[in-house]
Amino acid sequence: MQLPPDSVFDPTKLRLGRGRTMELGPRSQLMGIVNVTPDSFSDGGRHDTADAAVKAALGMVGEGADIIDIGGESTRPGADPVTALEEQRRIMPAIEALSGRDDVLVSVDTWRAETARLALAAGAHLINDVWGLQREDGMARVIAEAGAGVAIMHTGRERDCLPDLVEDQFHWFATSLENARKAGISDDQIILDPGFGFAKDGRDNLELMTRFAELHRLGFPLLAGTSRKRFIGTLTGREAADRDVGTVATSVALRLAGAAMFRVHNVALNKDGLAVADAMVQSSREKEPRHG
Repeated sequence: MQLPPDSVFDPTKLRLGRGRTMELGPRSQLMGIVNVTPDSFSDGGRHDTADAAVKAALGMVGEGADIIDIGGESTRPGADPVTALEEQRRIMPAIEALSGRDDVLVSVDTWRAETARLALAAGAHLINDVWGLQREDGMARVIAEAGAGVAIMHTGRERDCLPDLVEDQFHWFATSLENARKAGISDDQIILDPGFGFAKDGRDNLELMTRFAELHRLGFPLLAGTSRKRFIGTLTGREAADRDVGTVATSVALRLAGAAMFRVHNVALNKDGLAVADAMVQSSREKEPRHG
């Protein structure tokens, strides 16, 4: 694996909505996943009421989550699509219940501009767009007008990809970043997600992990979303709900490769694993160079 540039661990601010920020760099940031859906691949139906979603979110904050990602539509392959109104019906009560709390930052997993607009108006701080600002024309403008943060994800779905996996990342993000800048989103509002599992098979995901440090040439902080993904099940032989240990292994490896934020189902286990990785990074940065 290629080592990341040392500068990726320097402190930097990710600007969010409502005047909030997150410090990235020296310490891993954890994004806890709360799917308000009946059919998400590992936790479908567990948080499908507002009360259950809020309880899960607050539990994750207590375990060390820095931000909670609330989604109302499953993005697993083959999932049934939902309407915008159904997505909003699922997520808005939870967002509204959490928005008044100073101890909770809220991300919303949506590609729909109208859902993003309503969520940001209700108090959300960041939009997590799995279509990388390329599905709906109005999405980037909504985020810019709210001054919110945005996680821009790479996907290979519904398109032809370049043969080289990393070059395709650069190709995709060039369009996404152009859309962001044209709308008025500043660079300090952006974190990029290489989209583990989105039209990527097991070999692709492993290659993306081993070449992850190459993505720092993009010049933005990186979010890693490997939690309970199918390729971890292939490697470990575990079903989705039992892939947390495998997830922690990927989180530690990707932290050492320079990832700044981790989108996870099990906050407590990943927090422990990443505490070790953070200590390793800090020790390496503090160590005096040896002289022969």
